[in-house]
Amino acid sequence: MSFVDFGLDARLQKSVDAMGFEQATPIQLATIPVALTGQDILGSAETGTGKTAAYLIPAIQKLLAQGTPVHKLRVLVLVPTRELALQVADQALALVKHTDLRVAAIYGGVGMVNQEQALKRRTDIVIATPGRLQDHMNRGYVSFKDLQMLVLDEADRMLDVGFLPAIRKIARELPRERQTMLFSATLVPSILSLASEVTHKPARIAVETTVAPQAIEQTLFTVPEHQKTEALQKLLADQEMESVLVFARTKHRADKIVKYLKKANIRADVIHGNRSQSQRVAALEAFRRGKARVLVATDIAARGIDVEGISHVVNYDVPMQAEDYVHRIGRTGRAQAVGSAYTLVTPLDELQVKKIERVLNQKLPRQRIEGIDPHASAFNQPDAEAIRRYVEAQRRRKQPAVASR
Repeated sequence: MSFVDFGLDARLQKSVDAMGFEQATPIQLATIPVALTGQDILGSAETGTGKTAAYLIPAIQKLLAQGTPVHKLRVLVLVPTRELALQVADQALALVKHTDLRVAAIYGGVGMVNQEQALKRRTDIVIATPGRLQDHMNRGYVSFKDLQMLVLDEADRMLDVGFLPAIRKIARELPRERQTMLFSATLVPSILSLASEVTHKPARIAVETTVAPQAIEQTLFTVPEHQKTEALQKLLADQEMESVLVFARTKHRADKIVKYLKKANIRADVIHGNRSQSQRVAALEAFRRGKARVLVATDIAARGIDVEGISHVVNYDVPMQAEDYVHRIGRTGRAQAVGSAYTLVTPLDELQVKKIERVLNQKLPRQRIEGIDPHASAFNQPDAEAIRRYVEAQRRRKQPAVASR
């Protein structure tokens, strides 16, 4: 179905055409007609499926249908991360380019002054992270009196990072007569509970959003823990790995990986919660433009990264949840392209790998990396003592607690 068939305002259609949107994606096709009726929506969809346009287009259409802009906060979009706030704002700005509507992004990690000014200018559409929006609310800079639409984007991740109290507090301040759209990658009980609080008789929209595993070449590489970074470097010797997203378990590990890769003259950057906003934006832009061949990220920081043409995803660390594995690898092979997902597996990861294979209902192929002995002992390595301490700590954790006298 073409976007022309939605009967959009000519100014909005002009922007849609300029952005190269022609045929609606499944989530857009399912969401836009329902949203245009004003009904609440509970949708299951991930970043990279066209979800952002699925809620922005009907929101903007609704505002344009009201005539001359009144420049009051009428649409509020809540997102879990600064990166996603910026990406949604960029798309909103492109869609309102031929209108008089105003858009502002409100997020942490930067000064308050410019955001305060944007709110005082009576912005029509605000994209915000819940924590920073609360800061502005506490200072009296936000009025929800004229709010008509609330969007909760990636609600599951907002709950993961502890934003539920902030979301509830914000929702209590909003007019009861409003349209609400809630999107989540998964509709787990906690999300359904939240939806029951903030929506009214929502239309349930579930679209198959994760790239089918068969569209992605998946390979497991068994490596000892102490040779993981060397293994990653050997994989990157393949020049076909031209745009690589690497997932690390912690911020510290992500930093160590990038430091190692840079020493090996591999163009790499990192994105995680401890980096400043300007650093995170710069890293993402460098990756998007190909200036950084490798982007290393933690799971939460990577949420909202929507970069076309990612050739490979590498799980430097096996994810703790099998569902996260599916979400990670789904960042390659988009738009019917064939992508590749590599996972470095240590002996301690085998149980988690079995869980992933059960979820996928398939046995994942394994390969060896030339020059890497998967059974090599770490105890002759410089960090042997640290590894021994780790093993001993794991052993003690498994022992039953002894009651003190």
